[in-house]
Amino acid sequence: MLFDLSHPEIQDAVRRALAEDIGAGDFTTNLCVPANATATGRMIAQESLTLAGVELLPLIFAACTVELSRHSGDRVEKGCQIAVVRGPARALLTGERTALNFVQRLSGIATLAAAYVRAMEGTGCRILDTRKTTPGLRRLEKMAATAGGAVNHRMGLFDAVLIKNNHITAAGGVGAALNRTANAGVPVEIEVRTRAELDEALASGATHLLLDNLSPTQAREWIAHINGRATVELSGGITLENARAYAETGADFLSSGAITHSAPAVDINFRLELEHN
Repeated sequence: MLFDLSHPEIQDAVRRALAEDIGAGDFTTNLCVPANATATGRMIAQESLTLAGVELLPLIFAACTVELSRHSGDRVEKGCQIAVVRGPARALLTGERTALNFVQRLSGIATLAAAYVRAMEGTGCRILDTRKTTPGLRRLEKMAATAGGAVNHRMGLFDAVLIKNNHITAAGGVGAALNRTANAGVPVEIEVRTRAELDEALASGATHLLLDNLSPTQAREWIAHINGRATVELSGGITLENARAYAETGADFLSSGAITHSAPAVDINFRLELEHN
């Protein structure tokens, strides 16, 4: 399963979202809808999309029965049913917006990630997500990126070393930064900004290089110079429109913050049908 519902961060995110929306109670629903009314809610895609986050529905609609018609990672066409929720009408109405917020947002990320994957198809290059995520929702958003076919980069500052330009400045240079991370015990990647830094990094034993803000032509030249001596990631200015040009340079990875920070929410609706007992 792409979405690990047992993870405490996931459960906490759902609890916080429900508390944020419901607060002291759903005044509208509780005043308008009889307590004994039951209903069926159908989640329907209003556009073609790559689905993500639908597995959260049982957490959101805890008092209801949830049947998933599709799962995270599935390509869903317009008009297709995603899930069916049955139970107290009040519970369906109260959870509706939180459910849509999660599934629309996460499916938007998965849909954009899948578009990058399609744009780069056949090149051997893979797309990475970044740490440019909504605060408090990183794990969910990275799960969504994975649902779209992206590869998760580091989850945070704690599971890999990524030496960026400011680290190099603070450490006293490329060689100094690499020497200090030689026994890190986690993957080490370093960003290089000039050919001199590139050569210094390779001479210092770098095995994973981040080349930032190069044109596709420049990237191809630098990668030819590297000649397989290190894994190469390209970042900076990577868009859906130019992703293939960058992927064809020989890079191993492209990274794009847009996958998480700029993915538009997709159009999904929730149709309620009252049951007559």
